[in-house]
Amino acid sequence: MQQKVKVNLEGQSLEIEKGSPVSDVLKKLGADESDCFAVEIGGEILPLDTRIEDDCSPRLLRFSTEEGREIYRHSASHIMASAVKRLFPDVKLGIGPAIEDGFYYDFEKDSAFLPEDLSAIEMVMHEIISANMPFKKSVMKREEAIKLFEKKGENLKVELLKGIEEDTVSVFTHGDFADLCRGPHLPSTGVVKAIKLLSCAGAYWRGSEKNVMLQRIYGTAYHSRKDLEEYLQKLEEAKRRDHRKLGKALELFSLREELGPGLVLWHPKGAALRRVIEDFWKDEHLKRGYELVMSPHIARGELWATSGHLEFYKENMYLLEVEKEQYVLKPMNCPFHILVYQSKKRSYRELPVRYAELGTVYRQERSGVLHGTERVRGFTQDDAHIFCTPEQLPGELVGVLDLAKFMLTSFGFKEFDIDLSVRDPANPAGYAGGDDEWETAESALEEALKRSGDSYKRAVGEAVFYGPKIDIKLRDALGRGWQGPTIQLDFNFPKRFNVCYVGKDGKEHQVFMIHRTVLGSMERFVGTLTEHYAGEFPLWLSPVQVIILTVSEENKNYGQKLADVLRGSGVRCETDFRDEKIGAKVRDAELMKIPYMLVIGKREAESGCISVRSKKGGDLGSFDLQEFSTKLLAENKEKR
Repeated sequence: MQQKVKVNLEGQSLEIEKGSPVSDVLKKLGADESDCFAVEIGGEILPLDTRIEDDCSPRLLRFSTEEGREIYRHSASHIMASAVKRLFPDVKLGIGPAIEDGFYYDFEKDSAFLPEDLSAIEMVMHEIISANMPFKKSVMKREEAIKLFEKKGENLKVELLKGIEEDTVSVFTHGDFADLCRGPHLPSTGVVKAIKLLSCAGAYWRGSEKNVMLQRIYGTAYHSRKDLEEYLQKLEEAKRRDHRKLGKALELFSLREELGPGLVLWHPKGAALRRVIEDFWKDEHLKRGYELVMSPHIARGELWATSGHLEFYKENMYLLEVEKEQYVLKPMNCPFHILVYQSKKRSYRELPVRYAELGTVYRQERSGVLHGTERVRGFTQDDAHIFCTPEQLPGELVGVLDLAKFMLTSFGFKEFDIDLSVRDPANPAGYAGGDDEWETAESALEEALKRSGDSYKRAVGEAVFYGPKIDIKLRDALGRGWQGPTIQLDFNFPKRFNVCYVGKDGKEHQVFMIHRTVLGSMERFVGTLTEHYAGEFPLWLSPVQVIILTVSEENKNYGQKLADVLRGSGVRCETDFRDEKIGAKVRDAELMKIPYMLVIGKREAESGCISVRSKKGGDLGSFDLQEFSTKLLAENKEKR
């Protein structure tokens, strides 16, 4: 008699014959197979032809799931690679993963791909999709796979295979195209409904500047043409909001070749924006019991040897020689705050101690990853370190989460993704400290997230070398994720520096140390803000809040008097007294996205009033100066 197994699938139960494929279950339950790419059973992602041998509760991986999108887009990258090989048989294959919102594939090619090449590749991709070729998996010995790809002349694949420790590997094929891949993939190429190739860029093989430069083609794939069109429209909007373009147009900052890559020059308007952000940051920290400190930009190498940075982080640091002694341009502020804490003996009665600093640090990022103000070599962290007892730790972590969310919502961000970044247990050599310490630290962060009621996901291998962390990614107006606050629990530095307090028992005990930023870096945060608001900052953040525009030269004295009064009351005010038509002045002010324009003509000068024009609302009519100042003050407080 045929054995039966019980399957629970999306709220429906069914008894099936043991050994039946998942696809049979879908048919019996009437599920739409065209939207089911794979299945997860017992934490393992498996293809739809997997045979069910035991009772289980499978999870279907559709395009609506993160895993489903990854399978879909990774399959699209294979389709793109096969199209490239049809058109350019001599190219060598690199790798082609799915990424957020799309995929890419790297190719070794003597010359760069041209825009017309991308169009031709996309046409061949459509042909491959129309052919509805099945993706087939073959498991073979590693040495066998090496011979296969050597025969094909795929030297990069051979290099990858020689670095794999497993005895067997998997190769996926569709048609005559074969690729080294773990999978899984879609059932066939015809499942892909909508694709678009977006751009091409250079990328070093395996991310190292010592290796050959490859050509990377980026693309995206969606399960409907409508969703693809919406995404492409969002891309166009993202181009309009690009902080690099707006930063130049709005005179916020510049990145100059003479200065060096990854270094930002802040112009007066950008410095004004930063000052508003930083003043708000300082005020909120002081309200919550933080003390502000300042530290130098360099320190002896011995300090960084004690901290472990020279052991674990050296490739990202700038090393100097001063009078035959090694110094380091600081990559982090942590050791300096420890030295401040250690300036005197501390009692448990003084704890928690919270030090905060807007500290500028320097990290040796590769030139290929630098991007506007989002990824730079010199940046200012909104840094803080908390020294506390074990009993105070849970409350302090919850307090930091509360402050981080308060700061982000104050700047207009409402949606967040939270990761609990933990170490990779398979790579213990990459982290300082023992298993017990890591388990304690990870548990403390997880408990804080549960107490604060925040949903999160575990990100294995994303911890820093000295401890686990909470990473908060904020979502902007287009729904894109940006790295923001980070909360790290550190048991390593207190041990290395012997950071202690005297407890109730009169004995010394090691402190618990929290590293945290609640905005990230000022450079990245300003870039994020600029794109979130498309440069149209709310009044309280606007570098210039009001501009006074004169109709003619004879109104200049009255305009200057108004400017002096507004500046005296704390309003960020500029004037435009040029000998230009008022229409041109208004247009220029709107291009600079200034919230309010005060138009001053003969009538206003004689009556002592002002005509107010809003960037968002158009002409608002006539105001007296006191009435307008009250309106500005009220809007400023609303922070919207």
